[in-house]
Amino acid sequence: MNLTPRQSEILSFIRECAEDRGAVPSIREIMARFGFTSPATVASHLDLLEKKGVIHRESGRSRNIILKDFTPRPKLMEVPLYGMIPAGIPEGQEQESDRCITVDPESIRLPRSARTFALEVRGDSMIGAGILERDVVILEHAAPRNRDIVAALIDGDVTLKRYLIDHGQPFLRAENPLYPDLIPARELVIQGVFRALIRTHLPG
Repeated sequence: MNLTPRQSEILSFIRECAEDRGAVPSIREIMARFGFTSPATVASHLDLLEKKGVIHRESGRSRNIILKDFTPRPKLMEVPLYGMIPAGIPEGQEQESDRCITVDPESIRLPRSARTFALEVRGDSMIGAGILERDVVILEHAAPRNRDIVAALIDGDVTLKRYLIDHGQPFLRAENPLYPDLIPARELVIQGVFRALIRTHLPG
């Protein structure tokens, strides 16, 4: 592959845009970057780059340049980490966002528009669901469905449990037979629905 200096510059610019923004530049952006006065000039350079096998173009798209041998980096999102949550006996605690964790929403099948937060697990009541002490759980502010794992405020205390409905009455259940079911006496408020788990350490 023998590229002229100008072709190399254009290819580098296309790759830079794809890496930084997740999208290739438009024809007008290439014109502005290199001072071309006509879209035809850009098209001519792209024709040559395609003939030399470094790009491919798809018809019917405005940004139709496809780079060969290029995999875009995943678009990551920051999720606030609100301290810890008991996966054991419920207890009162205030939640403050002291830091964020970075996740790839596509890998956990989470829409970018989802309102999410994270909590570090303390306790062993959810081990049957594969949630261990010191794991980080990603939760979404959403309405729970029967059998969802949830962060819940039950009678003023916070806990991580499975949400169940029996004859129209919701209650919480651990995934560890050592813990009893939790039936609300006054209130049950679902603060978040479990969406993903991050294991921050090796068990044992």
